[in-house]
Amino acid sequence: MNTDPKVVYEFGPFRMDPDKQVLLRDGQLIAVTPKAFETLLVLVRRGREVVSKEELLKEVWPDSFVEEANLSQHIFKLRKALGDTLEGERYIVTLPGRGYRFAVPVRTITEGGEVLIAQMRSRAQIVIEEHAPQPVETQPAALPPPAHAKPKWRKWLLRAGAAAAMVGLGALLLLRHRQPIPLNAQDSVLVADFNNLTGDPVFDHALRQGLEVQLQQSPYLNLVSEDRIQQTLRLMGQPPETQVTGQVAREVCVRTGTAALLEGAIQNVGARYVLNLRSTNCRTGDVIDREQAEVARKEEVLEAITRMTRGFRKRVGESGATLQKHDVPLAEATTASIDALKAYSLGLQAEANQTEDATIPFFKHALELDPKFAMAYAYLGLEYGSAGSSELATENIRKAYELANRVSDNERFFISAYYHGRAAGNQEKARQICEEWAETYPREYTPHAFLAGFIYPALANFDKATEEARKGMEIAPEQWIFYRELGVNSLYAGRLNDTEEALHNASGRKIETVKLLVLQYDLAFLKGDREGMQQAVKGAQGKPDSMDWMADRQAFFLAYAGRLQEARVLSRQAIALAQQQGNRERAAQFAIRSALWEAFFGNAREAKQGAATALGLASNREVDYGAAVAAGLAGDSAQAQALADHLWIAFPEDTSIRFSYLPVIHAIVALRRNDPAGAIHALEPAIPYELGAPRGSVTCFFGALYPILFRGEAYLAAHKGLEAAREYQKLLDHRGIMIGDPVSALAGYGLAQSYALSGDASNARNQYKEFLTLWKDADPDLPVLQKARAELTRLQ
Repeated sequence: MNTDPKVVYEFGPFRMDPDKQVLLRDGQLIAVTPKAFETLLVLVRRGREVVSKEELLKEVWPDSFVEEANLSQHIFKLRKALGDTLEGERYIVTLPGRGYRFAVPVRTITEGGEVLIAQMRSRAQIVIEEHAPQPVETQPAALPPPAHAKPKWRKWLLRAGAAAAMVGLGALLLLRHRQPIPLNAQDSVLVADFNNLTGDPVFDHALRQGLEVQLQQSPYLNLVSEDRIQQTLRLMGQPPETQVTGQVAREVCVRTGTAALLEGAIQNVGARYVLNLRSTNCRTGDVIDREQAEVARKEEVLEAITRMTRGFRKRVGESGATLQKHDVPLAEATTASIDALKAYSLGLQAEANQTEDATIPFFKHALELDPKFAMAYAYLGLEYGSAGSSELATENIRKAYELANRVSDNERFFISAYYHGRAAGNQEKARQICEEWAETYPREYTPHAFLAGFIYPALANFDKATEEARKGMEIAPEQWIFYRELGVNSLYAGRLNDTEEALHNASGRKIETVKLLVLQYDLAFLKGDREGMQQAVKGAQGKPDSMDWMADRQAFFLAYAGRLQEARVLSRQAIALAQQQGNRERAAQFAIRSALWEAFFGNAREAKQGAATALGLASNREVDYGAAVAAGLAGDSAQAQALADHLWIAFPEDTSIRFSYLPVIHAIVALRRNDPAGAIHALEPAIPYELGAPRGSVTCFFGALYPILFRGEAYLAAHKGLEAAREYQKLLDHRGIMIGDPVSALAGYGLAQSYALSGDASNARNQYKEFLTLWKDADPDLPVLQKARAELTRLQ
């Protein structure tokens, strides 16, 4: 854009220099992209006039087509940079249907004002200009995207370098002194273990964790994750408990392609503690900078970490505004107890080694030491959820949410998103939080894990879920969760080749977990690959955390084929294995799946007994829902309705309960009182998300497409064969979504009944024969099987 270099603009505490594309707040540089700067300049120059979206697009992007969404994103970023809030100052106002208006007075300053701005900018640039980067040709090539911080799906990934580059001041520099190195969005920083010279073991893990927590508050820094560190140690032949210090740290730094290494040390000098922090260029080995702090008491060490980290972030180039916004002192962001911080750190390390059961005691111990440690509750909830303990996950994330005033912004996003997605179950609210989270912390992978893992599947958007899984994989390629999420959502969408590719890529990275074995089994099942199914079963042998899942999966396959007697044996084995590991909720979920098979296949007595067994083991949303379905199908409408009432009262916001569980239970109750029209009406709220994967199908492998299944049942009861056939055909067209649920075997039988009802005898006979072929080895006394045979005989 053409600008007058002798004019600058001033509004509130801000000043803009159009010639140099600099935005200052109280003399501090504010990071904005060039296009965002131009957008703001148009609004500022037009004062309080309304500027339409079309005018903005034409002025800022005169030679290219850009969608309105791009403009909206720049407006959003500008509001963040200016500090717009609903309660406070508003600089940019949206006028629906008209455009945008700059809402505060603007002062135009010429000549003398320009000199003042230039002088201020010069002072702000002193550090950058003193330590300018080496010529471009001397710099190494950009690094590949790094792995990112913390466990399983919650590591600390923070972006480096973009802020100063955005305002044309060059790449950010790591610290000061000799050989500064430019960082970009692909560069990463490795935080080594502290060298503890005090003899007090509490410092062995706590200080490094504290340093990482503080650095993770920055939206621009990008830390090497614990998973990536542990993976590298394995390649080096080192045990997982190896201290990442000295030569080990430097080798990890080189192997991971990291730009800079941060090494800390703590020692006693008399009665005082002296802390040192050194940054090293991983590419050259040169020392870049040193920080030092001295405190009188152990209790002051965390405050020293806060000060040292703050100094580091300033020298990296973060603006004063960003530091002020994202700089919670360590004792407030996590815990004031060094012992609790150490236990928390050990839990994260155990999680990075994919030992779920081993992590829980560490987080529990951290909470014993500090009952107000919000992030320890959050990770405890995450671990319980991953292990299949839904109610315990809900309980702990609720406690974390109540303490969310004691965390950093990044951690608050995590707690809020997981609370709304897990505890409240409001997936639309969780989606909004995750999108803002990803916008604020673009190198954090966890919002993408949540979006791909349980938010978009519940909202019936598998394409978006797949997209988010790929985004997360780009940020954190070492995280198993993204390979599973990409594979599962591709399976749901019927793209089996993409699922196979995801498993292949995970195998190539030596990533192994029970959830990937289950996915491997499901893919082989859909492809009719018996050998592939057996390979997955073999992979789980001898692994306590895998054997119960795989026994349940084998039980599913047998039940799908109507071999219910054999399925019961394996199901009881899965329940017993889960109980042996102390996971009563997972055992209850296995039990309720077995009860549902009995109910759908016509064994009412066994269904009631199975539901009672499950409820006796544990109660959570999924177990209660499964028990309600089983009770309703077995003729106990009163219990089904009572469980439905409990779910509604306890979880009024839950997306799966509102749009799947309750409509299905109400439809079953209506069908039992011979009211098919009432059942169809009850299922209307499920329509927007009925092709999705509700919570039960994601965590317990049952419940997907049940609204469609029971709508088909209702149309059959109403003698509407064509309408029923349409519903059952949906089930067959999306069988990947029902994977793991043997109820999907009944879709073909329902379609046969629909054809017969509509007078299409030929298609009905073919469909009956196809179902009976699937069940050729089924238990002969199954009521559904006997009924299907009798119906086919009548058509002959």
